[in-house]
Amino acid sequence: MSQQIAPPEYHFRPIGQVRSPFRSTDEVPKGLGAKHPEEGSLELLPELEAGLQDIEGFSHLFVLWVFDRSEGYQLVGRNPTDGLEHGVFATRSPRRPNPIGLSVVELLGRDGATLHVRGVDMLDGSPILDLKPYLSSIPPERLRRGWLAAAEKRGSEGDPPPARRAEA
Repeated sequence: MSQQIAPPEYHFRPIGQVRSPFRSTDEVPKGLGAKHPEEGSLELLPELEAGLQDIEGFSHLFVLWVFDRSEGYQLVGRNPTDGLEHGVFATRSPRRPNPIGLSVVELLGRDGATLHVRGVDMLDGSPILDLKPYLSSIPPERLRRGWLAAAEKRGSEGDPPPARRAEA
């Protein structure tokens, strides 16, 4: 008989915060074709500045951050993009078991421990957990976009979203 071991808990300390023009979630562009041209900054703690050495050589960055104003989670929910239900792990919903956000931003420049970026989709003051250079070895023709591909196709053809599924 195998003994079940409780998984460890992880505690993270933010490394900085996002400075963004968005103060509330309804201000952030969402849905099909949403663009994120807004500029903002990633302000790291001064004691972590040395960790930014050589970051200027990258055009884009992954930003891991916290949905700090999201409460609770839903494993299945209706997505506003297509009006259908999807599992939380197949969406970018902020209502997740671990409220961790992932964004790709364009690096515009650096001023000490502050990175100036374009493409922010986070709220002002959102805690930053980590930064990583954006790298992908997957050729675009091999990427699959799941249920979003069908929603995007309908949108480009001018078709309305499918009827909402009946409530259980």
